[in-house]
Amino acid sequence: MKLETGMKAPAFTRPDHEGNARSNADFAGNGVVIYFYPKAFTPGCTTESCDFRDNHDRFFAAGYQVVGVSPDPAADLARFRAEYDLPFPLLSDEDHEMAEAFGAWGIKKNYGKEYEGLIRSTFVVDAEGVIEEAWYNVRAKAHVDRVGKTVLDQG
Repeated sequence: MKLETGMKAPAFTRPDHEGNARSNADFAGNGVVIYFYPKAFTPGCTTESCDFRDNHDRFFAAGYQVVGVSPDPAADLARFRAEYDLPFPLLSDEDHEMAEAFGAWGIKKNYGKEYEGLIRSTFVVDAEGVIEEAWYNVRAKAHVDRVGKTVLDQG
């Protein structure tokens, strides 16, 4: 099921890049931008993560924390975070439970073949845990600008 504006964001608890359990309760009272990406260290995922890094201060100043989520194990996320100096937590969703809850796991097509996998998606959640915006099947390049225009520039 895809999430839409006005819906309550699903509850989650996932290990972060250090192996610590992080849940939606950790972000309560603040807005949060949650972006799902398929695999650390791949070109598109690196571009997207670095774009969020480069705009992190703008999101934070507007009252939004940023969280990246991928099916990678925590150890891979720790290396990815360190190598690209990402200032926000990365959550490991190896069993894709969180991605499924957000509608970011499903059938993908690549070169005519269908398979199940992570659908690059971004969700803006307000301080009360309600979805403000949901984007599915996004392109890594320039997506953060789109998030910024629709979320940050409204205030």
